[in-house]
Amino acid sequence: QAEDGNIEYKLKLVNPSQYRFEHLVTQMKWRLQEGRGEAVYQIGVEDNGLLVGLSEEEMRASLKTLRRMAEKVGADITVLREREVDYDSDVPRKITEVLVRKVPDNQQFLDLRVAVLGNVDSGKSTLLGVLTQGELDNGRGRARLNLFRHLHEIQSGRTSSISFEILGFNSKGEVVNYSDSRTAEEICESSSKMITFIDLAGHHKYLKTTIFGLTSYCPDFAMLVVSANTGIAGTTREHLGLAMALKVPFFIVISKVDLCSKATVERTVKQLERILKQPGCNKLPLLVNSDDDAVTAAQQFAQSPNITPIFTLSSVSGENLDLLKVFLNILPPLTNSKEQEELMQQLTEFQVDEIYTVPEVGTVVGGTLSSGICREGENLVVGPTDDGKFLRLKVCSIQRNRSACRVLRAGQAATLALGPFDRSLLRKGMVMVSPEMNPTICSVFEAEIVLLFHATTFRKGFQVTVHVGNVRQTAIVEKIHGKDKLRTGEKAVVCFRFIKHPEYLKIGAKLLFREGVTKGIGHVTDLQAITTKENSLEESLGPGQLSF
Repeated sequence: QAEDGNIEYKLKLVNPSQYRFEHLVTQMKWRLQEGRGEAVYQIGVEDNGLLVGLSEEEMRASLKTLRRMAEKVGADITVLREREVDYDSDVPRKITEVLVRKVPDNQQFLDLRVAVLGNVDSGKSTLLGVLTQGELDNGRGRARLNLFRHLHEIQSGRTSSISFEILGFNSKGEVVNYSDSRTAEEICESSSKMITFIDLAGHHKYLKTTIFGLTSYCPDFAMLVVSANTGIAGTTREHLGLAMALKVPFFIVISKVDLCSKATVERTVKQLERILKQPGCNKLPLLVNSDDDAVTAAQQFAQSPNITPIFTLSSVSGENLDLLKVFLNILPPLTNSKEQEELMQQLTEFQVDEIYTVPEVGTVVGGTLSSGICREGENLVVGPTDDGKFLRLKVCSIQRNRSACRVLRAGQAATLALGPFDRSLLRKGMVMVSPEMNPTICSVFEAEIVLLFHATTFRKGFQVTVHVGNVRQTAIVEKIHGKDKLRTGEKAVVCFRFIKHPEYLKIGAKLLFREGVTKGIGHVTDLQAITTKENSLEESLGPGQLSF
C-alpha cells in the first residue's frame, strides 16, 4: 500500500477505541487531501494487498465505523462494489470497495476537464448531448442540437467551434444533468464533482481549432470517440497522435454499437487494440464490460497512464452508457494536492483563450488560470500587445461554469469581466499576469523538434503555424542547428521567429506546428527575451491607462 495516493487498505474497522477512531479520522483526512476530495477505501484487504475478506457481520460493523468516520470529516460514502474471495473458511467472505467524497472547503466542487476527440461523424456531440441532457438520441441527431453554437453547424451537423458541456455527480455518485429542467447554476449547486467536456471538431478542415482546444484548455483527460461501423478512419489516428504528443491520458469510446452486428464491433475493438499495442503507442487496452470493470479501469487508468480503457456503447439504445458514467464518477484528478499547492503559491498568470463583449458588463475574457490565485478586484497587466507592451487592467468579476465565483485557483478555467477595457487591444494568446512578474516576451525562440510528416525537406525560410499553449501564430524557420535540412522522423534544434508580434512563452512548454500536411512536435528550449521599457506613458491610450 502506498503512503501517498488516495487508496487506503483496511482489514477491518470493528468497534475501534476512541483513540484509534481519532487516528482513523486523521488518516481519512490525509487520504482525502491526497485525492483532492476523493478517497477509495478497500475493506477486507491487508496492508500488503492480501485479499482476506470479512464475514457478513464484521463487514456490517466495519461499514458502520466508516460511516461514522465520514460523518466526522463531513464526507459522503458510496459502496462501489463488493466481491467474494476464496479464503479457506466455511463462511463466505467479502471485500468491499467504498468511495469517500468530500468537496474541499475552499472549493465549490471537484473539477475535471475532458476533451472529446474523434473522426467526423463518430458521434461525439451526440454522446455529450445524451450524457448532459439525460435523454437518449433518436438516431437522427436530436441530442446534439443543444451543443451547437452556430447556424451552419446545425445545418451541416458538423461541429466547427469549441463548445463546453457540463455533467455533474452528487456526493452519492448520482448523475446531475439538465434532465429535470435544471439550469447550469442548479447543476453547480447540487454537484460535488463536475466534469467539463470540451467538444472539439472532428472534421479535417477544423484541425487548427481542435489543436487550439487541446493545447490551450489544458484538459486532464481526452475521450476518443470511434464509430463502431466505420472503425478507425479519417482523423482518428491524427487525434490519437495529438493526445499522445501532448501527453494527455485518453480513454476510448466505441459508439453506434446499435447499428452493427457483434462481429463488426469486435472487429473495431481488435483494430483499436492492435493500434494501441504498437510500439509508438505502447498502451494496454482494457475492455469494459461490467460495473466491476469500470471501477477497476478508473483506478488503474489514474495510476498508470499506459492503460487505455475501451467502452462500447450506444447513444440511441443507451446500451452500456451507465458504465461510462460509473467510470467518470470515480475518475480521480491527475495532479495531487501538493502540486496544486505549489502552483497556487506562484504569481498569478491567466491565459486568454476567448474574448467576448457582453451587454452591460463590457469586455469578458475566457481562459485558464495556469498559476497563482486571482481574486475579484485584482489589478493585473495584460499583453504582449503588437509592440510588446503590457497594459494595466482590473478584474471586475469572475464566473466559473456560469455561476459567480470570488476566488480563482491555479488550474481552473473561468471567465473574467474586465469592465470598460477596450476589446480591440486584446487577442487570443495573450496572458494576464500580476504586475510584479516582469514577464519575458520574445519574437525569436529555439525549440527541439521532431518532424512527424513532411512531403519534401524542411529547411530554413519555411513558414509554419506554431501552437504553444494558447499561443497560435505563423513563424519562420530562421536556422536549423547542425543540419541544413530535415526529413520526416528526424530530430533537431530549430530557431523560429514569429512574423507578426512577440509572444509570452516559457522554456519547456510543449509545441506543435503544422503547415498543410507538415506536422511536428517538440518543446521550447531557449528564448531570446525582448526587454521592455518600463512605465513609458502612451499618449494614444488616453488618460488613466498606463502601459508597461
